[in-house]
Amino acid sequence: MPSPSAVEFEDQRSYLMAVAYRMLGSRAEAEDAVQEAWLRYAQQSEEIRDPRGWLTTVTARICLDQLNSARVRRTAYPGEWLPAFVIEPDADPAHRAELSDQVSVALLVVLERLTPEQRVAFVLHDAFAVPFDEVAAVLDSTPAAARQHASRARKAVAEGGVRHTAGLAEQRRVLDAFLAAAQSGDMRTLAAVLAPDVVAIGDGGGMVRTALRPVLGADKVARFFVGLLTHKLADLTDLKAEPVVVNGSAAMMLQGTRPDGSRLVVVSAVAVDDGRITGIFNQQNPEKISWG
Repeated sequence: MPSPSAVEFEDQRSYLMAVAYRMLGSRAEAEDAVQEAWLRYAQQSEEIRDPRGWLTTVTARICLDQLNSARVRRTAYPGEWLPAFVIEPDADPAHRAELSDQVSVALLVVLERLTPEQRVAFVLHDAFAVPFDEVAAVLDSTPAAARQHASRARKAVAEGGVRHTAGLAEQRRVLDAFLAAAQSGDMRTLAAVLAPDVVAIGDGGGMVRTALRPVLGADKVARFFVGLLTHKLADLTDLKAEPVVVNGSAAMMLQGTRPDGSRLVVVSAVAVDDGRITGIFNQQNPEKISWG
């Protein structure tokens, strides 16, 4: 029989994973944080009256420490940074409801621009309704300071986010139209499915060549992808395109073999608003692509 503490913890595991993943942007790092919270929980000799609150605080503090450490590492990261992608097969209608609560790549990209304190305050309060006095305990600050961190984060998310309002079916339709136009070099059709302020971000992690800075604007993004699909990927053999889902958003996974025999995997997730693509996120770092 599991001990009562183990049962109580397992009841909270999925919730803690949701909290940690939104803070860290990495499923593996979130799992490590939750496991560390479990070890601390299991070592407690005194009765914990509110396991959920206690575990939320401990997990958030662990994530805050990781975020502060990650800031140093990501400053030296080559090129743009995107969260790790967890890939699922293209979702059927019955599965889409399960994906609706996932945090999108577009939001994770914006959260990465926040300070660790802002990110923790925003996730705890705005996403999970944790009171500011409890947020303050995590941040070792006052409730007023915690409120200010959340307010600044909220403003940054509102002003710097990529618009992403479409459902999965519309995302897929727009992405399919985009890929067909890019492969054929049809610039007019491409312009029709790209928002004027669209942004494309690539993450190669220094292992795969990709744009080192975001590509901004419909014209530049269109030309970039026409070149990618009709020239760079043209040298690949056994090229295969497969629709997948990344964080509840439509995506396309391209796989092929380079002339030197090495494999290339590119996963492109999109944000869609009002029938047009507002963001394209290309994950090419093989260490940040996994299958759920």
